[in-house]
Amino acid sequence: MLKIILAIVLFSVIVIFHELGHFLFAKKNGICVEEFAIGIGPTIFGKQIGETKYSIKCLPFGGCCVMLGEDDDCKDPRAFGSQSALARFSVIFAGPFFNFILAFVLALFVIGFSGADPAVAGEISADSGAYEAGLHEGDRIVKLDGSRIYNFREISLFNYLHKDKADVEVTYERDGKQKTVTVTRKKTEAGTYAFGISMTEDTKEGIIGTLKYSILEVRYQIKSTFLSLKYLITGRFKLNDLSGPVGIVNMIGNTYEQSIVYGIKTVVLSLLNFAIMLSANLGVMNLLPLPALDGGRLVFIILEMIRRKKVSPEKEGMVHFAGLVLLMALMVIVMANDIKNIFFI
Repeated sequence: MLKIILAIVLFSVIVIFHELGHFLFAKKNGICVEEFAIGIGPTIFGKQIGETKYSIKCLPFGGCCVMLGEDDDCKDPRAFGSQSALARFSVIFAGPFFNFILAFVLALFVIGFSGADPAVAGEISADSGAYEAGLHEGDRIVKLDGSRIYNFREISLFNYLHKDKADVEVTYERDGKQKTVTVTRKKTEAGTYAFGISMTEDTKEGIIGTLKYSILEVRYQIKSTFLSLKYLITGRFKLNDLSGPVGIVNMIGNTYEQSIVYGIKTVVLSLLNFAIMLSANLGVMNLLPLPALDGGRLVFIILEMIRRKKVSPEKEGMVHFAGLVLLMALMVIVMANDIKNIFFI
């Protein structure tokens, strides 16, 4: 029960913050917001303040921001559809953007409290490819196969994504000078290739360093999401690898169970790290140019800017409805996979 409550709280805060972005930018652009709700389903409490009804719904999952004329051809001057293309673009874009802001704010707290994880080599195994290539403890890893990295987790991510690759071009920095070498990685007991480098302890940063690594944390989460999408499209990741609400609840529960043995501080930091990942992930996913998502709606606004003519609301609505049906079907498949993976494997 506790992991369900934690999942609801985390997911709801992230979705509400997303909707808050839409809400604030709608107000800023003079759009009439008819309702701002926490949760979904029938209303259990609502209060009208000015033109907006603020509600709490019976199902505590996320929320919504209902704008006048959002889905029809309303002629009211304060309707969403009556605003300029740029104003509508800013309102739609604000939702995902606020997810990135939330991820950044949470990263500020986590990194400010526990420190950053720079891509600095800790202990290097004497029989590893990194040791044989001349890397030393304290070297800062700058690039892997030409790709810039900043956090140690990017080294771990590289190991995971390239577990079958032996030779890796590594650029590192020592005493202010950069050098590039080819590291021939050795196989682990699990049969995958690894550098043989351990991470250093998290380092406490000043204000500038905390801001820098908080931005880099959000960058890392966005990069990881795009890589996952890339490998899903190319077939390297399977549909079974995706997680929906049921899987997220299970992951949050596992995070809690694994961290509670180290105390409440570790629990809070672990859950906040999970929230950073989830918020950045939601921001990226919503910006995908797919019907029914914010990104799909932005595509229609961009087309309008190029053509200098609106796509008819009826046609756009049909496209978004078809996209919604496909997304719901995908959600059912993902939830079925979650249930199978949790209870039958």
